[in-house]
Amino acid sequence: MAARASAKRGSRVKIYTKTGDKGDTGLFGGLRVSKASLRVEAYGTLDELNCALGMARSDMAERTLGGYIECIQHELFSLGAELAVTPGKHTSLKTPMLGVAAIEKLERQIDDWEAQLTPLRQFILPGGTKAAACLHYARAVCRRAERVTVRLTEQEPVRREILVYLNRLSDWLFVFARVANHSAAHPDIVWVP
Repeated sequence: MAARASAKRGSRVKIYTKTGDKGDTGLFGGLRVSKASLRVEAYGTLDELNCALGMARSDMAERTLGGYIECIQHELFSLGAELAVTPGKHTSLKTPMLGVAAIEKLERQIDDWEAQLTPLRQFILPGGTKAAACLHYARAVCRRAERVTVRLTEQEPVRREILVYLNRLSDWLFVFARVANHSAAHPDIVWVP
């Protein structure tokens, strides 16, 4: 990741660097860490979440809904870049760090969507349309990213806003999956115990 990101604008990026062949990788700032470290697992899980969102977006018939996802994908790239920085070297990061405004935007969207949806009175199962199913899967990956990041905070400093953002994003993904079903006139699948 660091090798690809450090390429100069307009120059070709070499896909393989061979620097990680022994099981370690370089963070922004120069520190080499094991690919099994919690930091690498955290930003790797954000990458997986971004891929799941790309799958959901590719199946969105309504372009407006896809635009919401694209915005989140950009924000996840910023979070991943921040987590890929050597601790204490964030001043070298040229990507803006997400803060309270990004969290509040998620909350406003959740509130707006919930006002348009039928209130939930029962648990629902992940599924419905393909896009909604992908969003439910993305929610589960987001929760895993949050758990890994919480474990990382027990070893290294991580900005609190990252944890809050991931917590709120999983709620956003749940509601957005319902929105995707609603826009396709597909009812949510109610859990029958």
